[in-house]
Amino acid sequence: MKGKLILVIGPSGSGKSVLLAYLRTALPDIVFPVSYTTRLPRPGERDGVTYHFISEEEFQTHVAQGEFLEWANYGGNHYGTLQSQILPQLARGKVIVREMEVQGAHQVQKELPPEQLAIIFINAGSWEESQRRIRTRAPISDGELMARRRHYEDEMGFMQKASRVIENPDGRIEKAKEEFLKAVRELSLQ
Repeated sequence: MKGKLILVIGPSGSGKSVLLAYLRTALPDIVFPVSYTTRLPRPGERDGVTYHFISEEEFQTHVAQGEFLEWANYGGNHYGTLQSQILPQLARGKVIVREMEVQGAHQVQKELPPEQLAIIFINAGSWEESQRRIRTRAPISDGELMARRRHYEDEMGFMQKASRVIENPDGRIEKAKEEFLKAVRELSLQ
């Protein structure tokens, strides 16, 4: 049996991290690979748990050696997922859930057969709502916020390509958690 990679996509501030944290406790048998980034850790983030925080030079070495399944530049920082974290797990028939940016999702769509890939899009609504959420979770520069706004439209355009869309406006997180869990279970079986 071939495994399934479920990508979780959505604009900054849509609630992906909260939903993924819930999923980790609800479905502990799912594989949650930790990707690599060149950005600095935010308060409360831990190396090897949230991300593998590496230098730009280390990241470029992985790129040059063709080790990433996908990688992208987002908000002036690089993010990537190693093939070694995904492909062996798929070959073992595992279900893998990974948060990813749109750039990376396009790359993965070219690398994996459609039957091994599903996409869940998390929609929190308007840019104004996303901006408010972004500002409340951690300090952010105006420049980084503007970069995220530019990505917002691209990310929202990707929603129509998703296997499932989870609506997560303010005040609806418990319902979003239920829908997210149900979507992962259903997509895992397809």
